[in-house]
Amino acid sequence: MIVTNIETVPGRDITQHLGLVQGNTVRAKHVGRDIMAGLKNIVGGELKGYTELLTDARQEATRRMVEEAESKGANAIINVRFSTSSITSGASELYVYGTAVVIA
Repeated sequence: MIVTNIETVPGRDITQHLGLVQGNTVRAKHVGRDIMAGLKNIVGGELKGYTELLTDARQEATRRMVEEAESKGANAIINVRFSTSSITSGASELYVYGTAVVIA
């Protein structure tokens, strides 16, 4: 599956548009990560626990989007975009969407 954030796949022709595909996941903060983040805020630096949380969330949401595209018969997804939103205190949604296409 080719996944790209541009409108085309260079060197390939889009033969069919199959529509919007999407994936999402809602993740909550972990108390242990919050404690470590609080300590890190004092001395500065990367909050690795949160970086890992967001990386895992992006991967899960993307996997779900790809599965939906495959179920529609796509072999590529174009115009991929990511979005986040706060669901409740301490929990956020990571949402990814794009256009499922068939390319030759």
